[in-house]
Formats: sequence, structure tokens, C-alpha cells
Amino acid sequence: MRIEAEALDRHRRAVEESVRVVTDVRASELRSPTPCAGWSLADLLAHMTVQHTGFAAAARGEVTALADWAPRPVADDVADAYRAAADDVVAAFVTCDADAELWLPEIRGGTRVPARTALGFHLVDYVVHAWDVAASLGTSRALRQGDDVLTAALAVARGVPDDASRGVPGAAFAPALPEGGGADGQAGDTLARVLRLLGRDPAWAPGRG
Repeated sequence: MRIEAEALDRHRRAVEESVRVVTDVRASELRSPTPCAGWSLADLLAHMTVQHTGFAAAARGEVTALADWAPRPVADDVADAYRAAADDVVAAFVTCDADAELWLPEIRGGTRVPARTALGFHLVDYVVHAWDVAASLGTSRALRQGDDVLTAALAVARGVPDDASRGVPGAAFAPALPEGGGADGQAGDTLARVLRLLGRDPAWAPGRG
């Protein structure tokens, strides 16, 4: 049995929106700061690309090592490489058995999670990362993330533990920001809630840190 078509469609659209945003990146912007502390735009894109590759392998039933998820330096054809990785992960989840347990080595030192759960993890990552890239480029108001995609991302974000694990080096998300904290002018209400739950300030902009 495959994952529900509606869930796959939301996932596809979340990933495709990230592709659209990445396509706008110019080589001269790769050193730009991002909302991810300490990461340049090149660092972020390298992370986003290898995460697609890792989740695609998991969705195909492969057991990868943590080293397989290590980012590689971005090349001159960063947008093309990113699109290829994005297409791969979308296709992999389409053929994934809904009852499969996917191996994710980055979570709790390596664990298996249900396919639907992994799909949700990947969706929320790319809702947030599309915003990260757009914010770095100063274009976050132009995001085209559907209401149903954002609602699904919010449900996943609410389930991410906000505990001491967020404070360790390399944590996927920073500690959550207070509800309503920061100006929301850079993002719609639902997206802003997702961002704050996952430690992002919706008002972040280049030059503000």
C-alpha cells in the first residue's frame, strides 16, 4: 500500500517550492548569511541537497550511514543538482510502502520511523528551508506555499520536542520562540507559527543576524 495521494501531493508541492526558490540563487549570493546560525547560503544548499538524497535512500529501503548524510560543497550547477535531488526524493516517496519503517541515522543516533512520519519530517524541513533561502535572498514575502501544506507543516512542528536536545551543537532546530514573539510581516500567520515553533524568527532578514 502506498502513502495517501493527498499527503504525497502536499510533500511534492513543498519540495517544488523550495526548488523554485533555489533556482533564483546566483553564484554571487552563495556567501550570504542565512537564518541558520553560522551557515552561509552555500552551506544551507549543501545541507538541503544531501538531505533529499538521504531521505530518498531511506524511502527506497536503504540503510545508510551517518557519513552518507554529510553535506558536500556546492558546485557551479547548484540549482541543477538541487533539482535532481529534489526530483529523486519526491519519486522515492511515491513508490514507498506506507507501512515501511525508514532508517534515519541522524535521529537519536539512528532509528526507524514509519514512512508517513518520515514524509512529514521531510515536508516540514522544506517548508522551513524554502523560507530560509527566500529570507536570505530578501524575497520571503514571495513564497507560494499552499495553506494545506502549511497546515500540515504546523501539525508536524507542534510534535517536535522542545527540550534540551535543541541546545546541543548540530541540533536540527533551535529552541522554540514564544508564540507571537517577533514581527510576522515577513511571513503569513501559519508559516510564522511554524517558524517560531522551530526556533526561527519570522522577521529575520540579512543584516539583522
